[in-house]
Amino acid sequence: MRNVLRPYNRLVRLLRARTESSRVLSSVGRAVWVRDVATWSPLGTAFNTKTAKRLNLFRENVGLFEVPELTSPSGFQRAEAKVAQEASELVTATQSAPTGIQVVQLFDKLSDTLCRVADLADCIRVVHPNAKFAHAAQQTCFHIGALVEQLNTNIGLYDALKRLLHDETAMASMDEESRRVAELFMFDFEISGIHLPDLQREMAVRLNEDILTLGSDFSKGVNTPNAVPKSVLPDHLKYCFTVDGDKVIVQNMHSDSGSDAIREAAYKLYLHPNPQQERVLETLLTARNKLAQLVGYPTFAHRTLKGTMARDPETVMSFLKATGEGLIHRTMEEFSLMRQYKAKHSPSNPNLYPWDPPYYSAFIKADRFKIDPTEYAPYFSLGACMEGLNCLFSQLYRISLQPQETHNGEIWDSEVKKLAVIHETEGILGYIYCDFFQRPGKPQHDCHFTIRGGRQLDNGDYQIPVVVLMLHYPPPTMTKPTLLTPGMMENLFHEMGHAMHSMLARTRYQHVTGTRCSTDFAEVPSVLMEYFASDYRVLSQFARHYQTDETLPEDMLRKLCESKKLFQASELQQQVLYAIVDQVYHGKHPLGKSTTEIFAELQNKYYGLPHVQGTAWQLRFNHLVGYGAKYYSYIMSRAVASRLWHQCFKDDPFSGTMGERYRREMLAHGGGKDPKLMVESMLQKQLSTEDLVQSLLDDLGE
Repeated sequence: MRNVLRPYNRLVRLLRARTESSRVLSSVGRAVWVRDVATWSPLGTAFNTKTAKRLNLFRENVGLFEVPELTSPSGFQRAEAKVAQEASELVTATQSAPTGIQVVQLFDKLSDTLCRVADLADCIRVVHPNAKFAHAAQQTCFHIGALVEQLNTNIGLYDALKRLLHDETAMASMDEESRRVAELFMFDFEISGIHLPDLQREMAVRLNEDILTLGSDFSKGVNTPNAVPKSVLPDHLKYCFTVDGDKVIVQNMHSDSGSDAIREAAYKLYLHPNPQQERVLETLLTARNKLAQLVGYPTFAHRTLKGTMARDPETVMSFLKATGEGLIHRTMEEFSLMRQYKAKHSPSNPNLYPWDPPYYSAFIKADRFKIDPTEYAPYFSLGACMEGLNCLFSQLYRISLQPQETHNGEIWDSEVKKLAVIHETEGILGYIYCDFFQRPGKPQHDCHFTIRGGRQLDNGDYQIPVVVLMLHYPPPTMTKPTLLTPGMMENLFHEMGHAMHSMLARTRYQHVTGTRCSTDFAEVPSVLMEYFASDYRVLSQFARHYQTDETLPEDMLRKLCESKKLFQASELQQQVLYAIVDQVYHGKHPLGKSTTEIFAELQNKYYGLPHVQGTAWQLRFNHLVGYGAKYYSYIMSRAVASRLWHQCFKDDPFSGTMGERYRREMLAHGGGKDPKLMVESMLQKQLSTEDLVQSLLDDLGE
């Protein structure tokens, strides 16, 4: 192992020459540690120190993301007008284009024209702290969405694409990616029912509109607290919740409460069935099924899974059931351990209920491993983690992350960092805007936005991709850099996996660039990065105490990894249940029973803890909106990532040969190739349900 590590240790020492921290006294007499910022690399400095405020009085405003129209909120209207004009010209050109690859190229130009403003606006409406900018971006999302709906029913466009797909000679003359993109555009068309007779096409349009409205209504209901009369709770419990007049407001399940009674009350009240919410869900599921059948699919799941790694619902259900069967023995052992602890903690009520596992799994981990996330955080300063990612990527992909100075008006907050991703021989591959720090009003979830997709331009140049990563970390202070808990560090690696997918893709068409691929494939690169984040050989390159320069002790990482494996089976078993529920809801209709009855039956069959009468967990399952029939993707992508890690990277996580092959076989193609075939080409074997299930089980046993 020393031979593997030596060159990387040397590289990191060169990147991160350090001096002794100096102990000084602050102006108020407190003793603090101050690190000499000159010892950090430019990348580490960019993320470990606060950005100096700059006066912009005489600097030209270049507009958000250097889009000249976006110097003010009103600029979104100008950007919309420009899009509408360009789209009109491209529609005319496409309708009159000769049958051949030019049709695909024009379709992709049209898609790019729309996405470059719509995707940017979708990001800005979420991240921009200025309400006027956010509102203008929101309106642009609505307006371009309406334009897209018009284009989806444009018969001239549809006919041009249909002529191409029916011309066997023209299709045979095109490369694989062009054929796939043409088929994907047709798939998008037919979802709108454009190929149907007038009456049915109008019905498809109405169903699409209804599905959007119902999904929005369901999401609102998911996040709505339950208000119950104070009289339903005994006095010793009612004031454990928010009290509003004669009502008790239950906002969540209080899973971390040490009181069994509070957890039970919160679970039963928060998940109490809401008849209106159940009607919304059942109407949504029915509308999706009607739309799928109208456009030629047996079920909504069949329509959704077309073009994915899984291929069809039958494969998904086979995978989920096999995974559940493989997990159940370990799951029951974990539940038994929880019962033992509960019997000591609450001898009068030793039975285990669905409201218990979140609390007791955390309690037992803390008791067994004595892990305090704050003890790990000093080893994971944000700048050090970014240096570690840079070191890893330089070995795997021969790229570096280089901080860039931003121009006036280019970013929406002064603490947003811009990185250029630069390849040793290929030059700039793309740009990543890192919006990592907390601020008032900023959403607290982590996500990846594509601002501009990569594609081949007419002049032979490549339109380089631009993405935004949004995380939620405390900003650095004058005396301390941003320190990450192990979970925050792992999330950083996960999101950078998405960013690398976008940066390293080199597709001909932006419609399939980077993460624009099937969900069960899009999560593979990000989940794979979590394995790197748990490998001591990787962490030892950068995980150093920000004050003492001490490397993270290996036994601390070992304890952390062991704690993560404890109760992993029961947690995964629960995800299997949710994924099966999702598949059944989006399978054959009519369902024959209420969604609550179906959930109860499936929980009793696939989880290991019985369903609680008078509760309806599925009415809080917001993933049914955005991930309808796709929730399995989280589990399948983890299985694929596990197989990739063990077969390709576990022996040497810094292998440049394997990294280049991974880019060539998988990352470079985005959604431009069949995802299953890409994985099989990388693994040099066919994917089977048995292999994927075994990968998940192997992770539990390591």
